Amino acid sequence: MEVEKITSLQNGRVKQVCALQQKAAARHDSGLFVVEGMREVERCAAAGYEIATLFVCREIAEAGVPVAQPDTEVCEVSPQVYEKMAYRGTTEGVLAVVRQKMFALSDLTALCSEDEAALLVVLESVEKPGNLGAVLRSADAAHATAVIVCDTRCDIFNPNLIRSSLGARFSVPLIACSSEDCIAYLKQQGIQMLTAQLQDSSPYYSVDMTKATALVMGTESTGLTQQWREAADTHILIPMLGTVDSLNVSVSTAILLYEAVRQRLSGK
Repeated sequence: MEVEKITSLQNGRVKQVCALQQKAAARHDSGLFVVEGMREVERCAAAGYEIATLFVCREIAEAGVPVAQPDTEVCEVSPQVYEKMAYRGTTEGVLAVVRQKMFALSDLTALCSEDEAALLVVLESVEKPGNLGAVLRSADAAHATAVIVCDTRCDIFNPNLIRSSLGARFSVPLIACSSEDCIAYLKQQGIQMLTAQLQDSSPYYSVDMTKATALVMGTESTGLTQQWREAADTHILIPMLGTVDSLNVSVSTAILLYEAVRQRLSGK
């Protein structure tokens, strides 16, 4: 395999990577995104994503480099070039440009197991990539079926999302759609919608989560919109015993996911 060596900061490939790191429009228009780090690149490839170009800085990549896919272009770069391209400094000298792969609501049927009730996380209007990445980590740990982001204000290929997910961005199917389409799908499939909210709610541990369930979370600032409150089968809350009245959305999601895990492992 021929390996291109890049030492110039003005190289076109370097400029492309920087644009993909910094601009959602560049990612959208090209259908590409960037993944950094040995673990993340390997998990990305294992999940069936196509790696277009693999960049390696031998001076930094002490842990070795991922095995390139047959059609992957490989480039060796200098430390200065790698530093310019990398979103974060400590990524083991490995960076990949990857082709985007999208999931749709229609893919969920195939993703659901016949032997296990679906467990979905639905996030309405999520804004912060780091929060979404943390939710994906919890979803992976709890073996959730998928995470659905509705009316999202966050680019689902944002490099900070990928970094904060520690590779869970690739192990957990992530679907972006409108709230209207998601509600219609969940109703059609008979998946109960549990909305996390303070008003008119029951403690989360009093609700049966052993059947097909969607845990619906809103933003920390405004909560869920009225359409989700009205569509819900049950409103649930996490008891707040201190002076604050809300938790970070990723923390709340983890608590609810593990209640579902507890119920399913214990038979409730």
